[in-house]
Amino acid sequence: MPSIDPLQKNAVTVTGNQNAAITLMFINGFCTDQRVWTVIAKAFSDEFRLVFLDNVGTGRALRECFIQSHYLDLNAYADDVLAICDAVDAQQVILVGHSVGSMIAVLAANKKPSIISRLILIGASPRYLNDADYFGGFTRQDLEEVYSAISVDFDNWLDDFTKQAMGNLHKPSLARDFAESIRTIPRDQILTALYAIFQNDHRAAVKKLIQPTLLIQTRDDIFVPLAVAEYLHNVIGDSHLTIINTSGHLPHISAPLDVIAAIKSHWPGLSGCK
Repeated sequence: MPSIDPLQKNAVTVTGNQNAAITLMFINGFCTDQRVWTVIAKAFSDEFRLVFLDNVGTGRALRECFIQSHYLDLNAYADDVLAICDAVDAQQVILVGHSVGSMIAVLAANKKPSIISRLILIGASPRYLNDADYFGGFTRQDLEEVYSAISVDFDNWLDDFTKQAMGNLHKPSLARDFAESIRTIPRDQILTALYAIFQNDHRAAVKKLIQPTLLIQTRDDIFVPLAVAEYLHNVIGDSHLTIINTSGHLPHISAPLDVIAAIKSHWPGLSGCK
């Protein structure tokens, strides 16, 4: 790929305490952009330098940088994260990832453990497909039906997907806003992103993690069963699992105060971490 400024490529925003030793970097999930972290970011802006990005193919990231064959592998996104760390001279980083952003964080942490000190993973799954000894929640037929629905009946798929993902049916505006975010992304890029999420298996990667890791899971997530969160807790050596009392796959949007409370209650002295 041609060389380009990673801050421009990923529409990076740097806020918070510019003199802080620790950087919190937020990595978005499927088809969302950095705006989803607004409420959570305010809770940490006094203590930490905050870095936000848009994954290539979403938000304000440079669309011309999206090369389908390159971004079929989540390692490409992880490399982008590390390039941003270098560009902002981040020496001690806590990665906060949601959904696919969680696996991007895992891959980045394994690639450069010298600067990634901790992980906060929200709605994380290393593999969505069921396996002989693993329950990810999806069969191959399920995935084929998703790909077909996007190609054949996109509007109905989008309506169903966003409502199921967001949960919190008493707040329909959340699903509508999520749907509008997805509509801004070309359909072929949506399919590429889903393929990179659904067809890859990162179980080996999560087992290699050495960083303290906080797993945040809702009590009812249609896309990531509780069994997946428990699997991650079991295989990540230094991990803690917090189940928050809300539903849906995007609690940082639907219940940000619960996510903030989960982080602060587990790591009340976060500013002193090494």
